[in-house]
Amino acid sequence: MAPVKLFGISGSLRKGSHNSLLLAEAARLFGGAEYSQADLNLPLYNGDDEDAHGVPAAVDALAQQIADADAVLISTTEYNKGPSGALKNALDWISRSQIKPWGDKPVAVMSAAAGRAGGERAQLILRSFMVPFRPRILQGPEIHVAASHEAFDDNGQLVGEIYIKELTELMTALRAEISR
Repeated sequence: MAPVKLFGISGSLRKGSHNSLLLAEAARLFGGAEYSQADLNLPLYNGDDEDAHGVPAAVDALAQQIADADAVLISTTEYNKGPSGALKNALDWISRSQIKPWGDKPVAVMSAAAGRAGGERAQLILRSFMVPFRPRILQGPEIHVAASHEAFDDNGQLVGEIYIKELTELMTALRAEISR
Protein backbone atom coordinates (compact mmCIF):
# COMPACT_ATOMS: atom_id res chain seq x y z
CA MET A 1 0.00 0.00 0.00
CA ALA A 2 1.34 3.42 -0.99
CA PRO A 3 2.02 5.93 1.79
CA VAL A 4 -0.50 8.69 2.37
CA LYS A 5 0.38 11.89 0.51
CA LEU A 6 0.13 14.99 2.69
CA PHE A 7 0.51 18.43 1.14
CA GLY A 8 1.25 21.44 3.31
CA ILE A 9 0.40 25.05 2.61
CA SER A 10 2.05 27.63 4.86
CA GLY A 11 0.56 31.11 4.94
CA SER A 12 4.00 32.52 5.63
CA LEU A 13 6.69 33.03 3.01
CA ARG A 14 9.42 33.46 5.63
CA LYS A 15 12.37 31.11 5.74
CA GLY A 16 12.05 29.11 8.97
CA SER A 17 8.44 30.22 9.40
CA HIS A 18 6.70 28.95 12.52
CA ASN A 19 3.76 27.92 10.33
CA SER A 20 6.07 25.84 8.13
CA LEU A 21 7.53 24.29 11.29
CA LEU A 22 4.00 23.54 12.51
CA LEU A 23 3.17 21.82 9.21
CA ALA A 24 6.33 19.71 9.44
CA GLU A 25 5.41 18.75 13.00
CA ALA A 26 1.90 17.80 11.89
CA ALA A 27 3.33 15.57 9.16
CA ARG A 28 5.78 14.02 11.65
CA LEU A 29 3.01 13.32 14.14
CA PHE A 30 0.78 11.95 11.37
CA GLY A 31 3.50 9.36 10.74
CA GLY A 32 4.20 7.23 7.70
CA ALA A 33 3.24 9.85 5.15
CA GLU A 34 4.91 11.34 2.12
CA TYR A 35 4.99 15.10 2.82
CA SER A 36 5.63 18.03 0.51
CA GLN A 37 4.97 21.74 0.88
CA ALA A 38 3.59 24.42 -1.44
CA ASP A 39 5.51 27.33 -2.89
CA LEU A 40 3.25 30.38 -2.61
CA ASN A 41 5.64 32.76 -4.37
CA LEU A 42 3.02 33.55 -7.00
CA PRO A 43 2.29 36.78 -8.86
CA LEU A 44 -0.50 38.90 -7.42
CA TYR A 45 -3.83 37.94 -8.92
CA ASN A 46 -4.90 40.42 -11.59
CA GLY A 47 -7.80 39.63 -13.90
CA ASP A 48 -6.28 41.69 -16.73
CA ASP A 49 -3.06 39.65 -16.53
CA GLU A 50 -5.08 36.45 -16.47
CA ASP A 51 -7.01 37.58 -19.57
CA ALA A 52 -3.78 38.45 -21.37
CA HIS A 53 -1.61 35.51 -20.31
CA GLY A 54 -3.87 32.87 -18.72
CA VAL A 55 -3.34 31.14 -15.41
CA PRO A 56 0.38 30.88 -14.60
CA ALA A 57 1.93 27.42 -14.86
CA ALA A 58 2.97 27.69 -11.17
CA VAL A 59 -0.69 28.03 -10.19
CA ASP A 60 -1.75 24.99 -12.21
CA ALA A 61 1.17 23.07 -10.69
CA LEU A 62 0.01 24.09 -7.20
CA ALA A 63 -3.58 23.06 -7.97
CA GLN A 64 -2.31 19.71 -9.27
CA GLN A 65 -0.26 19.14 -6.10
CA ILE A 66 -3.42 19.70 -4.05
CA ALA A 67 -5.41 17.38 -6.31
CA ASP A 68 -2.76 14.65 -6.05
CA ALA A 69 -2.63 14.78 -2.24
CA ASP A 70 -4.71 12.51 -0.05
CA ALA A 71 -5.10 15.42 2.38
CA VAL A 72 -3.98 19.02 2.77
CA LEU A 73 -2.59 20.75 5.85
CA ILE A 74 -2.92 24.53 5.95
CA SER A 75 -1.22 26.65 8.58
CA THR A 76 -1.76 30.37 8.61
CA THR A 77 -0.03 33.13 10.40
CA GLU A 78 -2.08 36.13 11.48
CA TYR A 79 -1.39 39.54 9.98
CA ASN A 80 -3.65 42.39 11.06
CA LYS A 81 -6.25 39.96 12.44
CA GLY A 82 -6.50 37.87 9.27
CA PRO A 83 -4.65 35.33 7.10
CA SER A 84 -1.65 36.46 5.11
CA GLY A 85 -2.04 38.07 1.72
CA ALA A 86 0.15 35.34 0.22
CA LEU A 87 -2.31 32.66 1.32
CA LYS A 88 -5.37 34.57 0.11
CA ASN A 89 -3.65 35.30 -3.21
CA ALA A 90 -2.88 31.59 -3.68
CA LEU A 91 -6.50 30.65 -2.96
CA ASP A 92 -7.72 33.27 -5.43
CA TRP A 93 -5.37 31.97 -8.12
CA ILE A 94 -6.28 28.34 -7.47
CA SER A 95 -9.95 29.22 -7.97
CA ARG A 96 -9.06 30.35 -11.51
CA SER A 97 -7.32 27.10 -12.49
CA GLN A 98 -9.15 24.55 -14.65
CA ILE A 99 -8.00 22.02 -12.06
CA LYS A 100 -10.55 22.06 -9.25
CA PRO A 101 -8.60 20.33 -6.48
CA TRP A 102 -10.52 21.14 -3.32
CA GLY A 103 -13.86 19.35 -3.72
CA ASP A 104 -14.29 16.76 -0.94
CA LYS A 105 -10.55 16.98 -0.08
CA PRO A 106 -9.75 16.32 3.61
CA VAL A 107 -8.17 19.49 5.05
CA ALA A 108 -6.70 20.18 8.49
CA VAL A 109 -6.31 23.85 9.40
CA MET A 110 -3.97 25.19 12.07
CA SER A 111 -2.21 28.42 12.95
CA ALA A 112 0.88 29.75 14.68
CA ALA A 113 1.32 33.41 15.54
CA ALA A 114 3.26 35.64 17.88
CA GLY A 115 0.12 36.85 19.67
CA ARG A 116 -1.61 35.25 22.61
CA ALA A 117 -4.54 33.97 20.52
CA GLY A 118 -2.21 31.98 18.25
CA GLY A 119 -3.85 33.07 15.00
CA GLU A 120 -7.39 32.19 16.01
CA ARG A 121 -8.98 35.04 14.03
CA ALA A 122 -6.91 34.27 10.94
CA GLN A 123 -7.92 30.62 11.13
CA LEU A 124 -11.60 31.52 11.43
CA ILE A 125 -11.37 33.77 8.37
CA LEU A 126 -9.39 31.12 6.46
CA ARG A 127 -12.17 28.62 7.11
CA SER A 128 -14.66 31.05 5.57
CA PHE A 129 -12.37 31.51 2.54
CA MET A 130 -12.53 27.74 1.98
CA VAL A 131 -16.35 27.49 1.92
CA PRO A 132 -16.76 27.94 -1.87
CA PHE A 133 -14.26 25.15 -2.53
CA ARG A 134 -16.23 22.56 -0.49
CA PRO A 135 -13.38 20.62 1.10
CA ARG A 136 -13.90 18.39 4.14
CA ILE A 137 -12.35 20.66 6.79
CA LEU A 138 -11.83 18.98 10.12
CA GLN A 139 -13.54 20.88 12.92
CA GLY A 140 -11.09 20.05 15.62
CA PRO A 141 -9.27 19.93 17.75
CA GLU A 142 -8.36 23.50 16.86
CA ILE A 143 -4.64 24.21 16.88
CA HIS A 144 -3.71 27.82 17.70
CA VAL A 145 -0.04 28.02 18.65
CA ALA A 146 0.39 31.22 20.65
CA ALA A 147 3.71 32.99 21.25
CA SER A 148 5.03 30.87 18.40
CA HIS A 149 8.56 32.21 18.82
CA GLU A 150 8.68 30.17 22.07
CA ALA A 151 6.77 27.11 20.85
CA PHE A 152 9.54 25.27 18.96
CA ASP A 153 12.87 23.91 20.13
CA ASP A 154 16.18 24.26 18.28
CA ASN A 155 15.29 21.21 16.15
CA GLY A 156 11.99 22.77 15.03
CA GLN A 157 9.85 20.48 17.16
CA LEU A 158 6.91 21.69 19.19
CA VAL A 159 7.35 22.08 22.91
CA GLY A 160 4.41 21.97 25.26
CA GLU A 161 2.42 18.85 25.96
CA ILE A 162 -0.95 20.39 25.09
CA TYR A 163 0.12 21.40 21.56
CA ILE A 164 1.64 17.99 20.88
CA LYS A 165 -1.40 16.18 22.30
CA GLU A 166 -3.90 18.25 20.31
CA LEU A 167 -1.90 18.16 17.07
CA THR A 168 -1.60 14.37 17.42
CA GLU A 169 -5.39 14.18 17.90
CA LEU A 170 -5.93 16.35 14.82
CA MET A 171 -3.66 14.11 12.75
CA THR A 172 -5.48 11.00 14.01
CA ALA A 173 -8.76 12.62 12.95
CA LEU A 174 -7.26 13.49 9.57
CA ARG A 175 -6.12 9.89 9.05
CA ALA A 176 -9.69 8.74 9.80
CA GLU A 177 -11.11 11.37 7.41
CA ILE A 178 -8.80 10.19 4.63
CA SER A 179 -10.07 6.63 5.15
CA ARG A 180 -13.70 7.73 5.05
